[in-house]
Amino acid sequence: MDVLSDVLRAVQLTGAVFFDMESHSPWVGTTPEASVIAGIVMPEAEHIICFHALLAGSCWVELTDRSMPAISLGAGDIVVIPKGDAHVLSSSPGLRGEADMAAYRRPPGRSLPMPHVLNEGAISGDVCRFVCGYFGCDVRPFNPLLEALPRLFHARVSSASQNWLSTLVHVGVDESEQRGGGREIMLAKLAELMFVEGVRKYIDSLPEDSRGWFSALRDRHIGTALRLIHASPAEAWTLEGLARKSSLSRSAFAERFAHYVGVPPMQYLGRWRLQLAARLLERNDLSIAEAAAAAGYESEAAFNRAFKKFVGTPPGTWRRGRNTRVSQVPA
Repeated sequence: MDVLSDVLRAVQLTGAVFFDMESHSPWVGTTPEASVIAGIVMPEAEHIICFHALLAGSCWVELTDRSMPAISLGAGDIVVIPKGDAHVLSSSPGLRGEADMAAYRRPPGRSLPMPHVLNEGAISGDVCRFVCGYFGCDVRPFNPLLEALPRLFHARVSSASQNWLSTLVHVGVDESEQRGGGREIMLAKLAELMFVEGVRKYIDSLPEDSRGWFSALRDRHIGTALRLIHASPAEAWTLEGLARKSSLSRSAFAERFAHYVGVPPMQYLGRWRLQLAARLLERNDLSIAEAAAAAGYESEAAFNRAFKKFVGTPPGTWRRGRNTRVSQVPA
């Protein structure tokens, strides 16, 4: 079982809105918090993740609140802001400016505002060209991927052996300039590939002694348990059974799982079942009881209690809200 792929499917990762930008130094571009623009760029998504990919030149990226050091980016690099923080790209570190909200508006008759080309700064000066875009995903009931990612990370892909990722960015730009059928789905898939490869490079960069969900995937014992849970989430798993399959004692397994993942094994299993059940609730051909059973719950009542406790609303209310949201997405 490929756990990362399973999570990406279940949280409904989808992309993307492309903005093709060209700036001449000195320049600064400000992206507001994702919650401010989510209803404009991807109204159907519960949460949006912003990314930037440099095609030429160099620049700096920094969270607006200055809680992290500014990061230098070069041609071929991709930076991702998973939590939706406001951030700045600029020709020099420390620059600040106001966000241009008009840039996010959908042109009449267009479902997505792409491509959007801006020329910032003076006519002279060093040129920086980059692509900006967004991914949509679910946050609730449970998105372990989003919880595990930092507020900002980047994949440095400038070496010759990694040129295929840079090529994807260029293909995305070329496709955004076309008017043929299937353009938007092509851009979506390209953006998703960029995101997944960026996450994989982030995982590879983690120290051997790091903690968290990504490090758990690499651990021989806990990685085995996660693969079992994701391969057969409706199985009647017990702490003892998962520990035995993971070649650890019950106590050692429970301690090691919580050390890496941050929650006890059975709590993780319960949250993941809720995420799967939430996806099933979007299918009108399944009743709530059928969705609960398919996700591993023995009774509808137990599922209702767990769902309301963790999500905050009963499953029926959740289903109606999701269906209403989808039906209201602009054509």
